[in-house]
Formats: sequence, C-alpha cells, structure tokens
Amino acid sequence: MDGLAWHGRRAFLLQAAALGLASAGSAAAAPRLNFPRDFGAHPQTEIEWWYLTGLLSREGRTEPEFGYQLTFFRRRGPAPLDHPSRLAASQLLLAHAALSELRPGGRLRHDQRLARALAGLNEASESDCALRMSDWQLAREPGKGLDHYRARLHSRTAGFALQLQLQASQPLLLQGDEGLSRKGPQPGQFSHYYSQVQLLSQAELRLDGRTLRLQGRSWLDHEWSDDLLGKPGSLTGAGGETAVGWDWAGINLSDGGALTVFRLRRADGSTLWSGGSWRRADGSSLTLTPEQVELRPLRYWDSPRGGARYPLEWQVRSPQGEQRLRALMDDQEIDGRASAGLRYWEGAAELLDAQGRRSGLGYLELTGYAGALRL
Repeated sequence: MDGLAWHGRRAFLLQAAALGLASAGSAAAAPRLNFPRDFGAHPQTEIEWWYLTGLLSREGRTEPEFGYQLTFFRRRGPAPLDHPSRLAASQLLLAHAALSELRPGGRLRHDQRLARALAGLNEASESDCALRMSDWQLAREPGKGLDHYRARLHSRTAGFALQLQLQASQPLLLQGDEGLSRKGPQPGQFSHYYSQVQLLSQAELRLDGRTLRLQGRSWLDHEWSDDLLGKPGSLTGAGGETAVGWDWAGINLSDGGALTVFRLRRADGSTLWSGGSWRRADGSSLTLTPEQVELRPLRYWDSPRGGARYPLEWQVRSPQGEQRLRALMDDQEIDGRASAGLRYWEGAAELLDAQGRRSGLGYLELTGYAGALRL
C-alpha cells in the first residue's frame, strides 16, 4: 500500500491511528532514492516495512490455491541509536506471516513476532534487503540482470512452512514522484516508497504433513517514513480532519502491468486522500492523483470476532477504467494484537473488468475498522 505508517501491511503501519506520514521537511527537500543502498534499512527514520505478498498454485492449475503474506517492520526504539550496549532497544523489529487456503472451507493461518534488533538473530541490513527474525528471512540476491529474492518462514503456531524463490521480471516501480509518495494535502505528508511487481515465484509449502511445489506471482513493497503515524495532527486535511484508517490494493495485472490504489479514510467513511500508480503493459507508468482514483465499497463482511465490519468488494475507478475489486475469501482478518496491538484485514483479492472477466490478482489491505490504530 502506498501506505503510511505501519503499513499494516503494515501492521506497524497500522499503528497510526491518524495515518499520515508527516515529516519534518517537505517532499521537495527529501533525498531521492539511491540503489542498492535504499534496498536496505533506514534506522534513522521512525518506521519502515518490507511487505511481500503473492498468489500461488500447483503446476497446471489456473486458479490460485494459496495467498501468502510475509511482512517485516522496523521501528526506532526507545533507546538512542548510539547507545553503547548491543542489547539496547534502539531498533525494534516486527514480522507478520499469513497463509490463505483459497478453497471451500479453507482458512487463514497466521503468526507474528516482535523483538529488539540483535545482530545474528533479529536484524535488518542497512546496505541491502537482508532481513531476519530468527528463521524468518527475506533477502535480495543481486544478479547480472534483474534481481532475485529469497524468503522463508516456519511457523509451528500456524502450522506451515514456506520457502520462496522470487525473480524480478520488471524494473523497480518508484511510487509517486520518483519514490516520494504523497499521503495528504500538506507538503510534509509523504513516504519513501517503491514496489517490485510481477515477481515470478517458485515456492515449497509444507502444510499438514504434505509438501507442495507451487508457482505464481508476487509483489514486494518497501516503504519508510520519518514520522510515526498517529502523532497528533500528523495526517489531517485542509479543514483539520483526521484519517482513521486506509484502504489499499496492489494488483498484478493479467496484461503484465500493475495497479496500486489507496485511500485515507475519515471516521464517517469518506475519503480524505487517495492515490496510487498504474504501470501499463508497455512498461510506462502513471502516478495517480486524488482526482483520478475513486474507491467505493459494495459489499461488507462482519468479523466473527466482533467489532469490525470490512468492505470486501469495491467499485474502483482509475485511468485504467471502471473495475471491481473483491476478496477471494472473506475471513482473512489478521489478529496482530500480540505484536502491533491491532486487528486488520489483509488478503488475496481479484480485479474484474467491466465484463466481469478477471484482469488481475493481488492483495487488499483494510485498516482502522476494528478500532483505533494504536500499538
């Protein structure tokens, strides 16, 4: 998601009840992205996340059988960055993992972790994408051409293990203005944000005593900001209104393109700010302004855990046309209260064109529906 705070994709992101990425400066004064350095962590900033999702199936199957999420969050901790003790909580790491079984009677399995950064155990490299929380890992493997990534996780709590080999098929997608993504009407409301879309994916899934070989497409987001979401006044509209949550989708399009759409939402459900991007099939990209994006809820689902009603089907208007976005399974709610202190909905979804034909697959994220976004 072009997300702001703890991208509840970003569940950390989720921590921002006021959802606005405000920075001490303005987007115009912010440094442009520099690779490979910006694949890595930015410990001087307050919040950051790497968000990996995808749809997978066995060879020969045309319908997606599984959706997965693996997200790492980094937050500056209470201890100063130059604290002399290696055990000081100067950096906190959090990770969420989930597997959606996309079949009748299927269920969502998920797990979470939270720990202080510690070299050799829980760490986020500053020089490249190399993240680790014990045996949960995500790393970039530079090649002569487009990048490779590998990821793995093992969760006894959720009852599955997943290993992924990911091959970039396209150049990086710099969201917003060359990687500076606006999150509101004020100059300081922005994040640094890029995506790796249309990742060719090979996976080994161990589930219920079986080992499955899977393939599909994935999506990787990396986003960071200088301010915590949820600071008073950090994300407000021109009239002082505050955002209470956001709705985001990242869709790998069937024609080889990619569509990102998001909106920040007021308490009454209306849109405070919206945006996104459209990478066309020919590789050209268009940054979407608030005037070009409209997300209108069509169908709601009530969580059996109480207190949350999520819109799981949407009418989407963008320069790509009028389309419908809908969840592939209703109950994909993540209970992240043991780590990020909140519940949110994050799950596999499909995009349908005006004739009802599938035009893409990806992930939908909904935050702020189960109460204020607070850690």
